[in-house]
Amino acid sequence: MAAPLAPMPAPVPPAGDLKIPRHIAVIMDGNGRWARQRGLPRVLGHREGAKSVRRVVTECARIGVEALTLYSFSSENWKRPVEEVDALMLLCEEYLASERQVLLDNGIRLRRIGRREGLPDSVFKALSESEVATAGGSRMTLALALNYGSRSEIVDAARSLAHDAAAGRIDPDAIGESEFASRLLTAGMPDPDLLIRTGGECRVSNYLLWQISYAEIHVTEALWPDFTESDLHRAIEDYSRRNRKFGGIEPTPSE
Repeated sequence: MAAPLAPMPAPVPPAGDLKIPRHIAVIMDGNGRWARQRGLPRVLGHREGAKSVRRVVTECARIGVEALTLYSFSSENWKRPVEEVDALMLLCEEYLASERQVLLDNGIRLRRIGRREGLPDSVFKALSESEVATAGGSRMTLALALNYGSRSEIVDAARSLAHDAAAGRIDPDAIGESEFASRLLTAGMPDPDLLIRTGGECRVSNYLLWQISYAEIHVTEALWPDFTESDLHRAIEDYSRRNRKFGGIEPTPSE
């Protein structure tokens, strides 16, 4: 991993009249393809992708994004070869160890979303230590979706509400969207304004299904290890051109 960066100055948006999303969610796709195109083992693609994580995290904080959620390892990724899964877990540990001071220096709070079950103890320990160490960060929240699946998240939230209703702690008829959202792993975070998927695939892959209901989606052909600050800016420029009506209609221009 690269050497830690110096603390960043105050947020500086990209040039131009751009709307900076409060929350950006990213599906980091293409590490394996990047490696295959170069005749390299897949794990080297994941290691190269870790460099893009640093670029995107620091640039989002620099330009004033409030929250960034990265799809690091899905609940379906356990189906991959054991050697690749083990390498990904080790890479996660290494990233947390090498980047913790960067997060601290720049006021970035780390947050884990995903199920604890199945994660190696060493990975969970590294995550927990980083969460505690960075809890005071107020500049940006970095959420790592690790062992995450949106369907299971929604089921867990529904089960939590059902238990409380059965115990008489809540009235089922009083459950609304905000009550349901409060049981999701992203509780307290704004819903994503922008969803970026690298690698050219056009699917959401069981990622933040409730939260991205009104997110703008930007798909880029760039593979994740090749994704740069310029690609991030292009995604934000694309987002800035969108007219977000949230189910309404465009207002009629006054004559």
